[in-house]
Amino acid sequence: MPKLELNPNFTDPDAFYAALTALHRDRSEAESERINARLILLLANHIGEQAVLEEAISHAVGDGD
Repeated sequence: MPKLELNPNFTDPDAFYAALTALHRDRSEAESERINARLILLLANHIGEQAVLEEAISHAVGDGD
């Protein structure tokens, strides 16, 4: 069963951060929330494994620390 990758796994973390912040620049809070929701669903679909998604949710709320 796949497990959530918690170690750094970015090929270029600075480029990702720059793209993410640029995505939200000059957008309203509501637009940013919609974009984040779509991004989360796209990435969750890419992961696909329910157990991994539930582990990510647990870590996101602090239960998996």
